[in-house]
Amino acid sequence: MLHLKNEKFSPENSREVVYKSRDLASNMDVSIRVCRIARKFVELDVSVDPDELDELIEKLAPIGPLHNIRHVIVEEVEKEQGIKDGIFYFNNERFWESHESFEGVWKQCFGREKELVQGIILLAVAFAHVQKDDLTIAIGMLSRSLEKLGTSPSTYHSIDIDRMRTKAVEMQQANQLTLFEI
Repeated sequence: MLHLKNEKFSPENSREVVYKSRDLASNMDVSIRVCRIARKFVELDVSVDPDELDELIEKLAPIGPLHNIRHVIVEEVEKEQGIKDGIFYFNNERFWESHESFEGVWKQCFGREKELVQGIILLAVAFAHVQKDDLTIAIGMLSRSLEKLGTSPSTYHSIDIDRMRTKAVEMQQANQLTLFEI
């Protein structure tokens, strides 16, 4: 996952940016699958040989300078750390990574807790879709998130689930997602 500093793009530009990225790296053996655009960075989901990473970053410089790199793999993480990471990523608009962190938590849960965590995951996925300019899918995810959050307890660790439910309903009614922290 590459994050490039975002100085001029909005989610509406995600397709344009992914196509431009592919064009800039067209002579490389690289796969650029998805572009998600946050306020501070452009997130590119890429596969590239580690030996060619510097060259790819150089080629993508017209989009923006490097913000950070994260090798995303399925990893086992201690539950509390997964929750902490998921919150951090969510609050920093790194929604796909938030989804991945909470998925690691979800795998360690049972019963009602498993559904609650899935509701959090679905909310993160909704925001990841907004970053790809897929508002219709994002709005649909809100319903699924609310279904999973259901009538669960008002807090989960430090997450205010009641506030999360309220925000999801407000966003559904407005037919637009608005950023908030969990």
